[in-house]
Amino acid sequence: RVRSSAASDVYKRQTQECTMNICKAVGLRISNLLLEKKMTLYRLEQKSGILHGTMMCIMNERNKNVTLKTIMQLARGFDMTLLEFLDDKLFIEENIDLD
Repeated sequence: RVRSSAASDVYKRQTQECTMNICKAVGLRISNLLLEKKMTLYRLEQKSGILHGTMMCIMNERNKNVTLKTIMQLARGFDMTLLEFLDDKLFIEENIDLD
């Protein structure tokens, strides 16, 4: 219980930042969904078909952008639609730096 409260606090802080790039938003969404669904990153990699190196680039913000194909794979790995994956405050246009 304390852990989810701490995760919630981190999420609030992260969404209050001015802007973030798409990769960071996707990484945060992954982290939040992993906690929510009690899933490991390894299990997500297996279910989505995303290679470990690619996943690490996303999670460590080494990429500036993430492809639509990768986001679709992530959604599939979480057993959700693309729209469900993107239905989060993180992806509000004002929060995303497109440059």
